[in-house]
Amino acid sequence: MNVRRTAAALAASAVAGALAAPAASAAPAAHPPAAAHVSSAAHVAPPGHVSAAADPPAALYGDKDPAYDGVWRQSTALLALDTAGVTPAREAVRWLVEQQCDSGGFAPYRADPARKCDAKTPVDSNATAAAVQALAALGGHAGAVEKAVGWLKSVQNEDGGWGYAPGGASDTNSTAVVIGALASAGEDPDRVTFGEGRSAYDGLLAFQLGCDAGAADRGAFAYQPDKKGGLTANDDATVAGALAGLGEGFVVDPPERDKSEDPERDGAEDTAAPECGSSGAGKDREPGEAAAAAADRIAATLEKDGRLSVLAPGADKPVPDPSNTAEAVIALAAAGRLGATEKPLAWLEKNSAGWTKDNPAGLGMLVLAAHATGDDPRSFGGTDLVERLAATGPEPEAAPAPEAAAKERDEQGERDDDSETIWWIMGAGLVGGIGIGLLLSGRKKRV
Repeated sequence: MNVRRTAAALAASAVAGALAAPAASAAPAAHPPAAAHVSSAAHVAPPGHVSAAADPPAALYGDKDPAYDGVWRQSTALLALDTAGVTPAREAVRWLVEQQCDSGGFAPYRADPARKCDAKTPVDSNATAAAVQALAALGGHAGAVEKAVGWLKSVQNEDGGWGYAPGGASDTNSTAVVIGALASAGEDPDRVTFGEGRSAYDGLLAFQLGCDAGAADRGAFAYQPDKKGGLTANDDATVAGALAGLGEGFVVDPPERDKSEDPERDGAEDTAAPECGSSGAGKDREPGEAAAAAADRIAATLEKDGRLSVLAPGADKPVPDPSNTAEAVIALAAAGRLGATEKPLAWLEKNSAGWTKDNPAGLGMLVLAAHATGDDPRSFGGTDLVERLAATGPEPEAAPAPEAAAKERDEQGERDDDSETIWWIMGAGLVGGIGIGLLLSGRKKRV
């Protein structure tokens, strides 16, 4: 148990007891422009795809064909390393910056960055939004971020959302990852509108199932409406919608409390279907309310076996999806549902080794999930995720040695414990002062 939090809780409890005595006497999603929906980080080559890079550049994380996910995996890796206190190699950051077209948009991968983009360059919202999040977090690239945000605004659809490719129909996951990018760049998604019409949040919330859905699906998001305009719950889209509804990108600040605290909103048992009119599952909901309803749906789904599954193109049945599960952890942490993250984190610790092999995007997502919950990515199921991720790319400019990082964590914990002990003593002193004051006051009244 964390000593500093225990001390703070004891002090608060003591104060509350003293004051009460007289009366008694609170995780994207990237998708290819294909009819079949796939997991947000499970990038697969579209039919007829031909490799664009038999020998990926040395500045790129991972050694597999980057034609379809180069910018996405580079951005995820850079984000994750940055949150872990690692300064990435300059050439890795430069590679990402040089992938940007003059328009501000990013394609999944450009083998020859010196060659100017043209009308045939497949720029897309997902790669651009991922790059914005990475470059905004790293700092020093305000011009590139501003241009990319400008491009994203220029391809916003009339309904307020975004599709994968410019002009494509909006979908939850593309809209969500763009909202995360806007927030990362300091923009208010509610003020990013198509002309004077619908905002980014309007585009997002149009995909959420409301009171007309069954209790099991209420609060979930659909990827896109079907041909008849109906909405079908989709776990991947629900995760993306929950995170975006909170105005968050992939980097979520870790909490400052124990997972066991605040059971009223934090426990895994709090997974009942949201009630219409009170939880944001109905009409006229705010983004935060919609996110809370989506988080309830995610927590209920994960309570079954600790993981999310996805029906991949051509598959007969859904298969466990570590990427989507990791993103779910980030979304739940952002929503303050830390109790609901324990089961999926345990599942990821046991089942992610094969998935993350030679997979910088997968490793990066796990680092970000651990970061969001306040866990240690350098000791995740006995694995140093940060070291493994760094090893997939160029050597970092600076990185604390595992021993030094562990020592710093221990020293910081001791400093926090000492600090909270002082606060506990002060709290106890306050309680004593209150008690003495009340006692003296009572005596004076009796005299």
